[in-house]
Amino acid sequence: MKYPLADLSYDIVVVGGGPAGAMSARYAAMNGARTLIIEEHRAAGSPVQCTGLVSSKTLDVCGIRSGPWVYQEVTGAHIFAPDGSNISIGGEKVRAYVVDRKMFDRNLLRQAAAEGAEVMIGTKAVGLQDVDGMKVLEVVYSGRKMRIKAGVVIGADGVQGSIARWSGLGQVQKVLSGVQIETVYDVADTDHVEVFVGRAVPGFFAWVVPVSDNTARIGLCVDPARTQLSAYEHLMQFLATNPRMKARAGSGCSDMVVGCIPLGPQSCTVSNGVLISGDAAGQVKPTSGGGVYMGALCAKIAGEVAAHAALSGDTSAEALMEYDKRWRHAVGRELAVGMRIHKVFGRLDGEDFNELIRFCGEPEVLELINQYGDIDHPSVLLGKLVARTKGKKLLGVFRVALKAMMGKE
Repeated sequence: MKYPLADLSYDIVVVGGGPAGAMSARYAAMNGARTLIIEEHRAAGSPVQCTGLVSSKTLDVCGIRSGPWVYQEVTGAHIFAPDGSNISIGGEKVRAYVVDRKMFDRNLLRQAAAEGAEVMIGTKAVGLQDVDGMKVLEVVYSGRKMRIKAGVVIGADGVQGSIARWSGLGQVQKVLSGVQIETVYDVADTDHVEVFVGRAVPGFFAWVVPVSDNTARIGLCVDPARTQLSAYEHLMQFLATNPRMKARAGSGCSDMVVGCIPLGPQSCTVSNGVLISGDAAGQVKPTSGGGVYMGALCAKIAGEVAAHAALSGDTSAEALMEYDKRWRHAVGRELAVGMRIHKVFGRLDGEDFNELIRFCGEPEVLELINQYGDIDHPSVLLGKLVARTKGKKLLGVFRVALKAMMGKE
């Protein structure tokens, strides 16, 4: 479809064609709004800035099933302490999928288009103005500027996007730095991911996600406030010094991804004629760094509320606050608990992690983890652990961690 270099007008304009943007647009269109998605890059899903590991619930929220974009089904995880000891959790049912994020994102975009949303690829937002009660988005398309009018603009443009900043909503509370390579790897279990915690990964963790029996995605994220080294330097050190990496990982890589993980949403995610969703709104699990599930869940609400506001003619911040209230009711507690977990774990040293892994390996605790562990809703497991371990002589570090996680410091 060719677009003239003149003003266009839509009820909803979604900035960003990732999962949050596609889901926002899909639900806006489903609710009767004339909707446009603009995507800066020339292809949806590119460049990839994700491990490509999505939970089973993510597929349900997105309304899609397994397809050719699924490489592996994941049933559990091997978690390694700094001293090399480890525990294995899960292993009975499929909990996540290793996917091709390019194909995954494009499938979501096709779903939005099937509901009537229009898509402009290779279109970069460069400005946002208020004109006669409408939002006017200035964009560059095919090398030339044009203007797009909107009743509501949905900012799903990621952690480095501009819509939140232009609208005075500010930025997320914290940003982690990450890097991942795809390389030859002697995979022990293709249905298990590997997780590494400790001083080698300050502020977060490292991972190995299997793609096949001899290929894996190896990466890590670090908190820039806790280290003077880049994520890439930490990854190179991890590959060179971790015994498991030295024994199993090949040299070189076939792909590299560099990106950021936003943690902690803004105090408000709406302003007059604007709401933000997904990574742009910090709707990311602080415990795992995964953003597709929560982003998609919140994006559904974003599209619905934006459509109703635009069609009613009231796109004020007060009208759009329904979105802010509804998404916080849906996932706000999980994000808050996740941030407490993240902050506590960031303060633990190597020996603390060794003790924590040993504690989690106790049969009763491991049984609870396997039964109630939920990557999307960690508060459920925390509640069970607190209830079942009451009265026991818990490890000092675990006692402090639990109190902090539950907001009782």
